[in-house]
Amino acid sequence: MKQAVFMEKYPIFELTLAKNECQFANTAEIVAELTAKVEAHPLAKMIGHFDHYAHTQSIDGEINPEIKDAQHIVFCFGTKIPNAQVMAVRPRSIGVTEFADYFVIAFLEPPMPVATEAMIGWVKSLAKSA
Repeated sequence: MKQAVFMEKYPIFELTLAKNECQFANTAEIVAELTAKVEAHPLAKMIGHFDHYAHTQSIDGEINPEIKDAQHIVFCFGTKIPNAQVMAVRPRSIGVTEFADYFVIAFLEPPMPVATEAMIGWVKSLAKSA
């Protein structure tokens, strides 16, 4: 798992996982596993799934030809609403992008340590060695 700054402003976490190092064979299986992790967490609430790949295809958008699938799970850890600005960083999502030989699982760093720790743990648990 690496931490980076995407487009010089977005703090993200990203894991690139070779398919032979992953417990799951495809994006749908990874999304199902991550969904189960969200639903089992006492503070998280599952909102839904977004098929980014299908959406982009449906509007004749541009997709890197190396990408085979791209899905999001959308959920929230919101335990309080202290101000209106917190709404700008909610809800959370984890994106799963599938390539021929590997997956990239990425998410924007949450402003809440408990959410960050949970999301890192969920993503790392996808590896066979986890």
